[in-house]
Amino acid sequence: MSQSSPLPVSFEFFPPKTPEGVQKLRVVRQALYAQKPEFCSVTYGAGGSTQEGTFAAVREILAEGVAAASHFSCIGATRASVREQLGQLKAMKVRRLVALRGDLPSGYGTGSEFHHASDLVAFIRAETGDHFHIEVAAYPEVHPQARSPQADLQAFAAKVKAGADSAITQYFYSVPAYLRFVDETRKLGLDVPVVPGIMPITSSTQLMRFSDACGAEIPRWIRLRLQSFGDDSAAIRAFGLDVVTELCALLRGAGAPGLHFYTMNQSTATLAICHGLGL
Repeated sequence: MSQSSPLPVSFEFFPPKTPEGVQKLRVVRQALYAQKPEFCSVTYGAGGSTQEGTFAAVREILAEGVAAASHFSCIGATRASVREQLGQLKAMKVRRLVALRGDLPSGYGTGSEFHHASDLVAFIRAETGDHFHIEVAAYPEVHPQARSPQADLQAFAAKVKAGADSAITQYFYSVPAYLRFVDETRKLGLDVPVVPGIMPITSSTQLMRFSDACGAEIPRWIRLRLQSFGDDSAAIRAFGLDVVTELCALLRGAGAPGLHFYTMNQSTATLAICHGLGL
């Protein structure tokens, strides 16, 4: 893909918990729509705990004339509950889902009719045919709960074979890890697009906390540079903008099929990266 080719972008939001948060996200979305995203996705809490907020945000995005993808997790769900939610999403005119295993909320039993994201993908396909474009998660640096890199790759293959159309990765800062993952999927005969997930760096403590929780690797040189800035938030943001813009430029040069930004319900850093890329 040439540097001048348009690169599809998409944005992820989480459902706000307060009326102020809802209003702020409306402003953020309008700013980001200038990038003409392919779609915007909205996350889903553990055990579907944010379903109402997720669906409300999805409805607003659709009403604003932008394609919306609802995250959809299956841990703790039954076939009946998933069937009902799929019906709601179809009625809302949603055409894209991000199908995930999801996390169990604390204190929640393990009773579930779905054990893996591939079970959910297969069920959605059986129930709705090709109505939904189904996105699944990919882990270039290996899922933190995977038994081995090979087991993780096989889990990804199972999701694709169950009917996934494309994948969005966990965020990462190592281009070789992404390229190796894509290469390994191709060797398995999997030809779905694998879109890099991009996490702008705006706060050192937030990035460390997220990365420790989800198993994303922060290269040592990035970690040390961030630590060296101490509480200088302007320096952290400037450094983060440089690092992530270069990451995106390298991914575009390597032929990535798009970029999916984890916006954290903010627009400034994501817009600056898109501007730096000339998008």
